[in-house]
Amino acid sequence: MLRLAAFFPVLLLAQEPVIDRYCKGCHNAQTKVAGLALDTVKADDAASWEKVLRRVRGRTMPPAGLPRPGEAEYEGLVARLEKRLDARPMDPGRTDTFRRLNRTEYQNAIRDLLAVEVDVTGLLPADDVSRGFDNVTVGNLSPTLLERYLGAARKIGRLAIGIAPKQAGGETVLLPPDLTQEEHFEGLPLGTRGGTAVRYTFPLDAEYEIQVRLQRDRNEHVEGLRGQHTVELLLDGERIQAFVAKPPAPGKDHAGVDREFNVRVRVSAGPHTVAAVFPKQASAMLETERQPYQAHFNMDRHPRITPAVFSVTVNGPYNAKGPGDTPSRRAIFVCSTQDEACATRIVSRLARRAYRRPVRAADLAVPMRFFRETQGKEGFEAGIEMALRAVLVSPEFLFRVEQDPAGVKPGTAYRISELELASRLSFFLWSSIPDEELLGLAERGELRKPGVLSGQVRRMLGDERARMLVTNFADQWLQLRNVAAATPDMRAFPDFDDNLRKAFRRETHLFLESVLREDRSVTELLRANYSFLNERLAKHYGVAGVYGSRFRKVTFGEGAERGGLLRQGSILTVTSYATRTSPVIRGKWVLDNILGVPPPPPPPNVPALEETKAAMKKMTVRERLAEHRRNPACAGCHKLMDPVGFALENYDAVGRWRRAEDGVPVDVSGGLPDGAQFSGVAGLEKALLTRPELFATTVTEKLLTYALGRGVEFTDAPAVRQIVRQAERNNFRFSSLLEGIAGSPSFQMRRAQ
Repeated sequence: MLRLAAFFPVLLLAQEPVIDRYCKGCHNAQTKVAGLALDTVKADDAASWEKVLRRVRGRTMPPAGLPRPGEAEYEGLVARLEKRLDARPMDPGRTDTFRRLNRTEYQNAIRDLLAVEVDVTGLLPADDVSRGFDNVTVGNLSPTLLERYLGAARKIGRLAIGIAPKQAGGETVLLPPDLTQEEHFEGLPLGTRGGTAVRYTFPLDAEYEIQVRLQRDRNEHVEGLRGQHTVELLLDGERIQAFVAKPPAPGKDHAGVDREFNVRVRVSAGPHTVAAVFPKQASAMLETERQPYQAHFNMDRHPRITPAVFSVTVNGPYNAKGPGDTPSRRAIFVCSTQDEACATRIVSRLARRAYRRPVRAADLAVPMRFFRETQGKEGFEAGIEMALRAVLVSPEFLFRVEQDPAGVKPGTAYRISELELASRLSFFLWSSIPDEELLGLAERGELRKPGVLSGQVRRMLGDERARMLVTNFADQWLQLRNVAAATPDMRAFPDFDDNLRKAFRRETHLFLESVLREDRSVTELLRANYSFLNERLAKHYGVAGVYGSRFRKVTFGEGAERGGLLRQGSILTVTSYATRTSPVIRGKWVLDNILGVPPPPPPPNVPALEETKAAMKKMTVRERLAEHRRNPACAGCHKLMDPVGFALENYDAVGRWRRAEDGVPVDVSGGLPDGAQFSGVAGLEKALLTRPELFATTVTEKLLTYALGRGVEFTDAPAVRQIVRQAERNNFRFSSLLEGIAGSPSFQMRRAQ
């Protein structure tokens, strides 16, 4: 135990002439700029001095245009501040005692516990976002939310066990209306175009009705139906039915075109892939010189030229023969005697994994009571299903619980238990529960033995589940989830469709995953001269020589417009408006997510950028923002954000390269708050990488926020600095940051209430 005393090394301001000369003129007791008075701040006010250090380290203070220290003075002040702040008594911070699994963690936990994949987005509400992540504000369980969890447990339990529903039901998968379906889709059979593949878990060995519907326009006419087209229905890659779509007779409506596009087929229980595709005919779409690619979807100006799938529905089960042999039943039924001893063994095993700890008799009392009550009426498997429901709605499963040990003194730091550490690690790297190896090490008290924890980090990073660091952590850090909601103006960008949305996100996911899997430096995210493209995305970017739906690594030559994160369509689109780029949003995104020095929030009642006046319409975005900065209330933030965003103006609102806008050459001169001046994205990247430790610090802070499920506070700053220093010795490799976090006091310890 470490007592968090009030002791702090004496910081004599008289020994910091740099602060006297450059800082106190604004930050004093009279002016209190940014609420900071450096002439009266106390030596032990670590929170204030951490703010000073962050600004000085990032060279954002003093502001550009005012007298600034030389680089040697900056470096000396940073070193002295870090030494004094790092010498204070360690405070690991405090995570909440109860933290509910968020929706992603719940879904992954169900998959790993029961070997059944369920999309819970329709069962549970989305989680609120705080500090940029949806695993921070997850402490509550309202009566309404509890009802949703009860409903989810009922559906999941019956699906995993294979309990026949009282009546046949159905699920429908809808395709986006702006999905262009004229070319082959990755993952579908060669020689096909469009369509979709749906991964579906069939609950029983039974008959199911599978139905396909085609896209219609606002007049309920099947789009693109100018001739005869075949639709093939596939199950696990094998054709089970072919339908023919024909234009209706003159004067007849289109209701009957796909009315008979359904088939009843017997399917074994468990996960299968259902697909509906069109055999590819001779291409009816020719590329024109006017546009590199022309999307066709539900637009009067751009009507489809071939039909497209609208939905796939699975109804059933009918004439069920039994639960079959499924991965979930094999995971659950570890014995077959169907007596209470077997039931106890099954429930004990499920509860141990679900609760992430050894179980006691008291933990089994409620589930076993449900088992006994149901078994007598409906049989052994129904009893197990009810016991499983009880486990899935238990607070021990739904919440991650970290309680202060008995007898710990208030305000002291203590090491969390190895079981709690195992859960922290698995939810950090996998967004799921610990596996048997990790849980076993924690139960035996071996997780903290020399080399064991770092070995587990490396093992877990090699597991497929570590992809959650890309699709969950990075999606939120980089705001990639917003790509799905991006709706660029279709008059300004008529070629934008859902195919491009998906390609944007897929490119960035594959790029991030390559850096993670190959354990490259995190600086590669900015400096890379490669990315991952398919033909659709390559055409959008103007990159030649890429054909087909498959994404592949493409290395670019010197001076190319593509490469790292700042050159990718996903980032450029989510930081733009529907009709135009936004240097403000892009600049703020870079300051927040790359440099880690977000600008202050705007003051109240700040006027929006004027867009409607005739004089303004004739101005470039740069000229309009210059006019906007004339307002003193706006200038403070915009002089930080705008110059950063201007460097990315060669990319339009959907990430295409351009040299002019409306015939006017694009001015891409920009700058950083530290006073660096440059031109274009290459100059911005070079300036950002001049001091790579700043970007590594930002990545570490984002990872730590995500790992702990709480905001990073000033008390975590010494731990962050130590992680970054250690990682620097290994060229800031991703694994170095992750291992550093796992071994840090912030991750391994907790402050008592």
